[in-house]
Amino acid sequence: MSKVIAIANQKGGVGKTTTTASLGVGLARQRKKVLLIDADPQADLTSMMGWQADELDNTLAEVMSGEITENQVDLSAHIFPHDEGVDLLPSNINLSTVDVMLVNSMSREYILRNCIEPLKERYDFILIDCMPSLGMLTVNALTAADSVLIPVQPNHLPVKGMVQLLKSIKRVQKNTNPGLKIEGILPNLVDTRTRLARDIIDFIRDEFGSHVKVFQSQIPVAVKVAEISGEGKSIFAYDSNGKATAAYKQLTKEVIDGRPEKTKPEDQCR
Repeated sequence: MSKVIAIANQKGGVGKTTTTASLGVGLARQRKKVLLIDADPQADLTSMMGWQADELDNTLAEVMSGEITENQVDLSAHIFPHDEGVDLLPSNINLSTVDVMLVNSMSREYILRNCIEPLKERYDFILIDCMPSLGMLTVNALTAADSVLIPVQPNHLPVKGMVQLLKSIKRVQKNTNPGLKIEGILPNLVDTRTRLARDIIDFIRDEFGSHVKVFQSQIPVAVKVAEISGEGKSIFAYDSNGKATAAYKQLTKEVIDGRPEKTKPEDQCR
């Protein structure tokens, strides 16, 4: 059965896109069939995977627009295979127009879910890279997902963004997707040399660990991770023996072996 995971945090710069790409390739290396969906008009995931977003005509924008206007599109023409074994449903700036269209659409929260449904039989995992906001595109991603993976940088503002996201997840569970689970909180861009990072990770584990899974994996700050954004390849291909690569291997194992915590909505936002 396919599992749909939204990678989300309303705070930008916490490593959502890198995590989506690295986890996706990590899963593919474990012989899983993986689709990456770029649900951000900035199209960073599309660019990271090696495509020029502005030059693409077949993107998520066309797929979702077709669903909104009830004009079917050929999904296979919008999915691009990557050399490292994952497929990509790309994005570009046209997706911002879809965000506006959703406001007045019937069943607007379910548009992305309806687009994804025919693809589930083809993939073991579908990973959605969400935009850094809690607008309609993110609500669509949370409504379409089985679970949410939350990358958080161990600084005060990203943790604040995570708390706000947990409240939004509670609203989605109440109104559009009661089965939505928390896949886990991922400490990301961690500089373990600083006391601040260590203290905030301890705070996250103490404050949330009893009712939300906090991954044992911690993705370190690494120059190689920053460099892959312009290389069109994953950290596995770019720095196979690096510390960040080892951390993403551990995260991949946790996602495959683990299951989301069975939490009640009211518990997730205590």
